Amino acid sequence: MIDLDANATTPLLDEVLDAMLPWLRDGYANPSGSYRTAKLARKAIDEARARVAALIGADPEEVAFTGGGTESVNTALVSLDKLAGEGAAFVSAIEHSAVIRCAEHLGRETRRLPVDRGGRLDLAALRENLQDAAFISLMMANNETGVIQPLAETAAAAKERGIPVHSDAVQAVGKIPVDVRALGVDLLSLSAHKFHGPKGVGALYIRRGLRFEPLIRGGGQEGGRRSGTENTAGIVGLGAAAEAARRDLAETAERLGKLRDRLEFNLLETVEGVTVNGDRAHRLPNTSHLSFAGCDAAGLLILMDEAGVACSAGSACMSGKQQPSHVQLAMGIPPETARTSLRLSLSKRTSEDDIDRAADHLRRAVEKLRRVQGPGVGPVVVYTP
Repeated sequence: MIDLDANATTPLLDEVLDAMLPWLRDGYANPSGSYRTAKLARKAIDEARARVAALIGADPEEVAFTGGGTESVNTALVSLDKLAGEGAAFVSAIEHSAVIRCAEHLGRETRRLPVDRGGRLDLAALRENLQDAAFISLMMANNETGVIQPLAETAAAAKERGIPVHSDAVQAVGKIPVDVRALGVDLLSLSAHKFHGPKGVGALYIRRGLRFEPLIRGGGQEGGRRSGTENTAGIVGLGAAAEAARRDLAETAERLGKLRDRLEFNLLETVEGVTVNGDRAHRLPNTSHLSFAGCDAAGLLILMDEAGVACSAGSACMSGKQQPSHVQLAMGIPPETARTSLRLSLSKRTSEDDIDRAADHLRRAVEKLRRVQGPGVGPVVVYTP
């Protein structure tokens, strides 16, 4: 299988698995215990916390481990809702469902801020309405298009009014530089399995001095910020993945950016009616979002799966749902075009051979589907905002 769905999940690196195995076998002691084996587990968790903090430019004490990205997002938003004053929850129109659904469940007004045709937040619209905001949640990079958002500018504008800002950085951490100090955010969510760590473990950055209310209460683990016995093996795996990501960040970003560009060039040269969606100057190096005129995405996915290529029509969380992506609709992409779109996303394990073979399989799939669905494909259109 050629895996071009890395934004959904990534495989464990060998070094991550090796780091986890001792804690899955013999290191099973509860980290809250007072005996030697428990203290060893606590030390391993503390070391992982320092590694995660180093990846995002935080202090270790500002990192709380969670059960994943969705839990981190919900924890952040529920805390902000409880402690913020009157006003609306501001989210961008392209947020992940973990943000949008949680915000809408809080009971206060949720206001979805518009994005431009490139998929970036409309900063003018944000600034014009900031007086109505209780708090803001803006993703760092979109999970479907890979478009990077003006997060630092948003946080700076919010800070002038004392409005707290959370960022869902699940798709950004481990792929591009993330520095919570430079960004100016108050809370930031991340997930291990998006950058070659294990599933079921994530972290939440909580700025020192920020008032905070936990989502999960109980024994008071994680400094009272997330109760429940810590998943030592998973946390160690997150720490190992964070260390590997920090070490290889620049090299990996450069290599994947070249592979992504190679993939797009191959398709644009050999397939008619291809559109590259999203701001091409501000996007993750591993992500390409393409529309194929005259081809239903569901049909393309079936043919690609038969050819041994994994990709998606958008967020993995929305797989199987037939409605057009809310992300594409927010960008002004017509519903009929949105239904022809695929997300191709790369990981550390993606090779040049994978890219060339996947492009060939996709070309064949498009040709086959168009023969079945009929003519009417227009000229190649490359959208560059």
